[in-house]
Amino acid sequence: MPGGLSTRGAAVSARRAAAADDASGEFVQSLARGLAVIRAFDAANPALTLSDVARRAEVSRAAARRLLHTLVELGYAEADARLFRLRPKVLELGFSYLHGTGLWGAAQPVMVELVERLHESCSAAVLDGDDIVYVARVPTRTRIMSITLGLGSRLPAHLTSMGRVLLAALPGAELDRRLAALGAVEARTERTLTDAAALRRAIAKVRTQGFAILDQELEPGLRSAAVPVHGPGGSVIAALNVGTHASRVTMDDLRGRVLPALKETAQAVSRAMGGATG
Repeated sequence: MPGGLSTRGAAVSARRAAAADDASGEFVQSLARGLAVIRAFDAANPALTLSDVARRAEVSRAAARRLLHTLVELGYAEADARLFRLRPKVLELGFSYLHGTGLWGAAQPVMVELVERLHESCSAAVLDGDDIVYVARVPTRTRIMSITLGLGSRLPAHLTSMGRVLLAALPGAELDRRLAALGAVEARTERTLTDAAALRRAIAKVRTQGFAILDQELEPGLRSAAVPVHGPGGSVIAALNVGTHASRVTMDDLRGRVLPALKETAQAVSRAMGGATG
């Protein structure tokens, strides 16, 4: 799936593969390295040489050659002279997850209705490590971010409204561990919460009120509201948000018009997923 996969992500995967292989006889290191090779490709690097792949995935050139050849033979990659590219078939790996959870089918139709009603973009995401991963998205014609977001895109959880909703749903000890591991928070804008205590208070507020609103913390001009999606047993399985631009939507409008409509949509998705809606 397309998204914000980085060199660091692919390299870390390869190092974890090596460490896990030493600790467990059941760990298949070749599979882990193959996945690291796939992760070496991203939006900024759609075509890579053999040396590029080996460097970004932190595997030997010989291993990269064998893994790329296997991906080409299976139809997941293609070779053009010295360059390798992923093929559309690789999307099957991500869509197996999307269709397996049922979230895609449940969320997409009502998200389309919400976008047509508000004329603002709507997205759904899940938590994966320290990031959120977009699993559904209905954009508008008006672009509100400097980057293009699609299925599989990743953003730091603590800097996003959906991320804070998902972090707020974690057990207290797990949230404390994750916040402690963040270290210094990069200031993306002058409004970004970089103080650990302030960030903790913001997430605690989200837990209490049941929604998150961010005002230009990730990018100048970007405002968003997010609410949880519940699954069976009331567990939070995803977050749903509406993204707007400060030039079009005031904070009062975001709270008074956008948030109630977003809550209705999240309740519809939660019902479809067998979750309680409150």
